[in-house]
Amino acid sequence: MRIDAYNQINQIYGVGRTNKSGKTGYTSGVSSTDQVSFSSIGKDMHIAKTALQNVPDIREDRVAELKAKIQSGNYNVSNESFAEKLLSTYEQYAI
Repeated sequence: MRIDAYNQINQIYGVGRTNKSGKTGYTSGVSSTDQVSFSSIGKDMHIAKTALQNVPDIREDRVAELKAKIQSGNYNVSNESFAEKLLSTYEQYAI
């Protein structure tokens, strides 16, 4: 058994360290409280998450509009624009 490896781990993680400052118990007249603070990024993320909870996953008004155009035969897709969007999507994943 390698005791020196165990001693090195103790030194790194401070296992077995004792407080040798001589102070024990409570300090008189001083009270301490725990504090929590959030960064501005965390606050912004919370605001965005709250806002997104109120937005539906499917935009029913847009879906209804497109369904009406398709059923009436007025929905036309340009072959060129479809091909450009398809190729641009595949270019993003090209190696």
